[in-house]
Amino acid sequence: MSRLLGDLAYGNLVQVAEAVETGRLAPPFSAFSLSRHVPGEMCDQVAGELNRLYNVGMQVPHLAYLLHALADERLAIQNADRSVQLVWSGPEVPGAQSRDTGVLVSELFSSVEKSVLVAGFAVAQGKRIFKALSDRMNELPDLQVRMFLNVPRPYRDSTPEAELLKRFADKFRLEEWPGPTPPEVYYDGRALALGASEHASLHAKCIVVDENKVLVTSANFTEAAQLRNIEAGIFVVNTNLARSLVRQFEALITSGLLLRVPGLQ
Repeated sequence: MSRLLGDLAYGNLVQVAEAVETGRLAPPFSAFSLSRHVPGEMCDQVAGELNRLYNVGMQVPHLAYLLHALADERLAIQNADRSVQLVWSGPEVPGAQSRDTGVLVSELFSSVEKSVLVAGFAVAQGKRIFKALSDRMNELPDLQVRMFLNVPRPYRDSTPEAELLKRFADKFRLEEWPGPTPPEVYYDGRALALGASEHASLHAKCIVVDENKVLVTSANFTEAAQLRNIEAGIFVVNTNLARSLVRQFEALITSGLLLRVPGLQ
């Protein structure tokens, strides 16, 4: 396809396609006849490209079809650009375009209708961060909220696993969760392993809302990460991606790798 014509904006492509299709634009094409449909500085080049295509054998219906196809492609690119957004915490660079992490997280929690999956490595100041989600749970009693959080074993700490889980559950309920009823919380049992060779962390940081909206980010659920640290993430509206991410976590539950935190049931 023509690179030059593909550089035209969606609206210009549609206008030229319809004008060619209806006979309002006809070969030989001129800069003057195109001046109502494309930016002035591009008229000569577009006219030359249309005439070149016509002279090598592309008939008027084919030109119209090509222009419509290029317009559809441009619209798809524009829609894709809008559905993927940069999410940022920390200092803003003048002229940069990004969503604020803390603001977006609150918006996602406030907008959930059916289900939300939250995964994080560290939680602090959770009563503020999860306030919108807790309020939404109170408004929608059937809302499914599942959290996947890291339950750590301090370095060289041999405290029994049951005691570490109890401490985590008590702290989460008293210090991190703002509502009376906590969500389902799961952990990776390997994070509590005594042997270094068996140890692993639940390090993923993401949110999936209604199996449609996805935030994948470097930011933990802490005030510093949400507001001050330099953190980067991607927000995507994509049902296939959202469902794939949910299924990943569900498969780990089914396999027994991720377990429900006792005391938060």
